[in-house]
Amino acid sequence: MIGFPRFAELDMPVSAPAARVLRFDIFELDPRAGELRKRGVKLRLQGQPLEVLAILLQRAGDVVTREELRAQIWTADTFVDFDHSLHNAIARIRETLGDSAETPRYIETLPRRGYRFIAQVEEVGNHAPRPSAPSQPASEEPARSRRSKTPGALALTLFTLVAIGSGLWLMRTISRRTSASPIRSIAVLPLNNLSGDSSQDYFVDGMTEELTTDLAKVGALRVISRTSAMRYKGTKKSLPEIARELNVDGIVEGSIMLSDQRVRITAQLIRAATDQHVWAETYERDLGDVLRLQSEVAQAIAQQVRAQLTPQQQAQFRSAPAVNPEAYEAYLRGRYYLTNQFTTAQPLNRAKSYFEESVAKDPKFALAYWGLADSYIYLAFFRQGQLSPDRAYRSAKEALGKALELDNSIGEVHDTLGLLSWRFEWDWDAAEREFNRAITLAPSYSCAHEDRSMFLGFTGRRSEALAEITKSKELDPGPSSAMGESATYYQLRDYKSLIEASRRSLASNPNEWVEHNNLGVGYAGTGKLLEAVSEYQKAVEMSDGDQDATAGLAHAYAAIGNRAAAEKILRGLQQKSKSAYVSPYLIATIYAGLGDKDRAFEFLEKAYQEKSLEISWHIKADLRIDNLRSDPRFQNLLRRVGLPN
Repeated sequence: MIGFPRFAELDMPVSAPAARVLRFDIFELDPRAGELRKRGVKLRLQGQPLEVLAILLQRAGDVVTREELRAQIWTADTFVDFDHSLHNAIARIRETLGDSAETPRYIETLPRRGYRFIAQVEEVGNHAPRPSAPSQPASEEPARSRRSKTPGALALTLFTLVAIGSGLWLMRTISRRTSASPIRSIAVLPLNNLSGDSSQDYFVDGMTEELTTDLAKVGALRVISRTSAMRYKGTKKSLPEIARELNVDGIVEGSIMLSDQRVRITAQLIRAATDQHVWAETYERDLGDVLRLQSEVAQAIAQQVRAQLTPQQQAQFRSAPAVNPEAYEAYLRGRYYLTNQFTTAQPLNRAKSYFEESVAKDPKFALAYWGLADSYIYLAFFRQGQLSPDRAYRSAKEALGKALELDNSIGEVHDTLGLLSWRFEWDWDAAEREFNRAITLAPSYSCAHEDRSMFLGFTGRRSEALAEITKSKELDPGPSSAMGESATYYQLRDYKSLIEASRRSLASNPNEWVEHNNLGVGYAGTGKLLEAVSEYQKAVEMSDGDQDATAGLAHAYAAIGNRAAAEKILRGLQQKSKSAYVSPYLIATIYAGLGDKDRAFEFLEKAYQEKSLEISWHIKADLRIDNLRSDPRFQNLLRRVGLPN
């Protein structure tokens, strides 16, 4: 295994079998497989920490000096800070074994000298029995017999030494060449929760997301999105296997411990192809300094991969402010609900409440205002709760203004402002400017590329939109990116591609109602109306009556000649509008499907007057109003909206 070439170089007897396993307490180290196991379960310890442990086990009871460890593991051509790397390798081993430097059970530190493994170690495995000793002493063996065996034995020994030497040279050569290859792309795997309290998972997942977000600012790195990396939470896949699936050069992994308002993060960088440990460090701060801690970790990783930081990026990392601990915890709780369930009312309202709490506890915390703006926008987008578009817009605009006043360098804030400019303000130039600004500040922020691809599709720039889809999929190779891809194909009216993207998304999440709705649109656009009806029905049922999906179902019913079913849905939405907000645009699409153009334009005018969100999303792509497009009244509406015919 290339990731562990130095196991062959340990001070081991030549006659020792290659399959031997070193056992201590409830642990076993298998050098051949490069695995540390606890009661048979593989532990995530790799690279240099595992190599250090192997050397200590081989020399159990003896002092292994720092110089010996450096000579065997940190070779002269390795670009690392030896003191930090050794310290953190030992810390990583102790963390994995549950050991302590103050009261060691396994590894004893001898200050300024080295380390000693103090527990009992035994070798286990398949040992071939040694041949029994001859009854005749060697000194009494006839000289002729000794002479006849010596040349063969010498030849065999020489051959073995040459083979071993050649193998070690080759492995070192491969290791050096591999280690010389630059790390240009990384994924941050879900950090481990060391508190033992599952109720803190939101905090650990949030810290993973924030570290990913900080690294996304580094333009010289391609950083995989949080949604794609989170698929590997609790996985048993090896790091090289994960790296191949995500197409990255490096993996960042580590752990979080939160206790008594102190947070400790241990992070390590692994060269993915070879499982080679590159860097590790442990940081501990008061919870109020957590933003600075995250910036330090991101900066350290950028330095290790030799990514060139621009002066602006350096300033971003240095300017990380202090934050009220309770405000930060509330913010992470809000992000948890906003990230995981952003299309349904209850999680969105809980997210909004946590962001409001965060803002109240720390009015200078810019990210909390950004989260609050996002929650208002999604509540309006998915018509959840009692928010009208106008109220959602004003609340989101106010929150974003405060966030930008506090910190104008947050790419995520500019991305949300781009959505606001597009969907609420109908300011196409401002929308494009903000999306571009977001990507400049956070080049690996996949959501910004996704939002820009949808906007470019809306403006009819197909080649640019498809290029953004490609970039978004590079950053978010998991199934989560398919929703943005579907939305872009919707804007481009590419129904065949829309069907394919929606099916890919549904393959991993069959209960995602938005994709069933998109699939319904795709089927309607390709003339498969019965299939469209079926998908719209699923979307309505799974979303608990989403208005857009409901209007789509009504239009499909009208298209297949079932006017009674379409009119029933129309009456239901009109009745609902007396007690809750119902978009007049969606009412207009049903009238258009029923062939009543005058009533359709009556409700389109209402939608224009109240700046309905559906106009900015649907007016260029919606097949439900295709029979209105040649009407002069529609051309007039397009001009007033600011779009060409």
